[in-house]
Amino acid sequence: MKLLRDGETIEDLQREGLKIIQKAKGFRFGVDAVLLSDFAKVKKGERVMDFCSGTGIVPLLLWAKAAPKEIVGLEIQEPFWEMAKRSVALNGLEEHIHMVHGDVKDEKGLKELGQFSVVTVNPPYKKEHSGIINEKDALTIARHEVLLSLEELIQSARKVLKDQGRLYLIHRPERLIDLFTLMRKYRIEPKRLRMVYPNVKKAPTMVLVEGVRDGGAFLKVEAPLWIYDEDGTYSDEIRRIYGDDRR
Repeated sequence: MKLLRDGETIEDLQREGLKIIQKAKGFRFGVDAVLLSDFAKVKKGERVMDFCSGTGIVPLLLWAKAAPKEIVGLEIQEPFWEMAKRSVALNGLEEHIHMVHGDVKDEKGLKELGQFSVVTVNPPYKKEHSGIINEKDALTIARHEVLLSLEELIQSARKVLKDQGRLYLIHRPERLIDLFTLMRKYRIEPKRLRMVYPNVKKAPTMVLVEGVRDGGAFLKVEAPLWIYDEDGTYSDEIRRIYGDDRR
């Protein structure tokens, strides 16, 4: 199988020698996926499901971080799924990371995949019909709730999580009330929250949330995460998360 195709690049993730295949131009993973993989708590013996897996960045980063028993990445867009499979093969991880071409809303398909200790998701952030969209565009599907609503996402997470299983996601602060309302509706209790800020002078642009299936009511709000220091360089924590000396 030819792993690299025209218009693609191989990038070093600076994690255990792992690499990922990406388009030279077009959809590429961002800081949100990296922050999510750092925020998620995953143990060696656990099965992990990554919804909306895209090109497989979160499964690769989670494997480098914790080497769990198995990671399943679920992606509806065939080009992204196919690229993710090639990245898994590039790293020789076919026995540990399984990329599945499927729909998060497919109840039968989810049932066949079994139960998981952890679900991670970097979902479409924007409500359907917000802004100008083209339903056939891959970036639109990745960013807008065209094929998957927030409620459908939470409902599906409930179905695949084991009792006391953990959901980790990253979203926008303006959707936080929607998110918490839906998590409680489907009995995934919000347990941990962390706001992500561009710098100390700006409002948060992302929020990281952990929820527990049938967990008790207690929410821990963690210290803010700053992307940049006041001088415009990356913060020490961002450099730690990326594992390099980026400025």
